[in-house]
Amino acid sequence: MSSKKPVAIVFDTFGSVVDWRGSLVAVDAAWRHGYHRMLDEVTTGTRDYGLLDDLHRELLDEAMRDVGVTGFREDDLRDINLGWHRVKAWPDAVAGLTRLKTKYIVGSLSNGNVRLLVDMAKGANLPWDVVFGSDMFSRFKPHPDTYLGSARLLNLEPGEVMLASAHNGDLANARKYGLMTGFFLRPTEFGPNQAIDLAAEADWDVIADDIEDMATKLDT
Repeated sequence: MSSKKPVAIVFDTFGSVVDWRGSLVAVDAAWRHGYHRMLDEVTTGTRDYGLLDDLHRELLDEAMRDVGVTGFREDDLRDINLGWHRVKAWPDAVAGLTRLKTKYIVGSLSNGNVRLLVDMAKGANLPWDVVFGSDMFSRFKPHPDTYLGSARLLNLEPGEVMLASAHNGDLANARKYGLMTGFFLRPTEFGPNQAIDLAAEADWDVIADDIEDMATKLDT
């Protein structure tokens, strides 16, 4: 573990802080299937940036067509889509973030849009100091504007900000742009047969079992 400490810690949110799969298990996984495809289309410029809420709705409509589900009213579909605003935190998240907050600035750095993240935080009692959503940058991770934008808005150098995430790829991109990195495990994010992100894949600045363990390793 690095002896250097950050000033601020920004957290990947979906899957890392909140259990999207457990919260939305009643909705077929097909809903999430096209997520990375759409983000890649935005990143490569083949489609314009759009709020994650709108991309989720497009994916929901695709999933409904793919599995042959019909008969939902527009109000019903809108409420189902708002399920992303109501996902629950992993059991260690609130306690761990609360501890970290006593010493560090803590916030989200998510591909979610700000309103989605605010609603999620209120529902799940996430004690953020600040919320960084993709609509603040009109970019999705892994675009450098997202990682570097969080540091800029906090008036910090990139090396004073740590990205904390359960996703090795996210951390690799953050490190590329000069941020510190903290990894913690979410071995059931994708269900019992998860095959990725089951261990740290690099010498991240902090490697922890969960967010409470990260708080311990960061002396809070």
